[in-house]
Amino acid sequence: MAASKSSTPDETKLDDHLDKPSTTAPGDGPADTTDPDERATSATPDKGAAAQAGHGTVNAVLPLPKRQAAARKGKDRTETYTALRPDGSEVTVERNIETGESSVKGG
Repeated sequence: MAASKSSTPDETKLDDHLDKPSTTAPGDGPADTTDPDERATSATPDKGAAAQAGHGTVNAVLPLPKRQAAARKGKDRTETYTALRPDGSEVTVERNIETGESSVKGG
């Protein structure tokens, strides 16, 4: 007897149908996605069509259009402050307010 190939995907993308269950990778939920640029919105599912097809659950999430990266104008805002390391030495921390990135200088 030949082994059948599983229809379970390796990654999860949002489905664009509302009349059957969403297809997800193991461990992911219906609104999960492995694409960091993909966004979801809730939608009214077609429960009647899903039930007639024998599905016990139905997808109720649709993908939104991908965001266009907005070009930022001007310089990034940063803040600089001193902090203590666990060993007690003083360092300077610089945090970019726009991106949330931090860096430690000195010490």
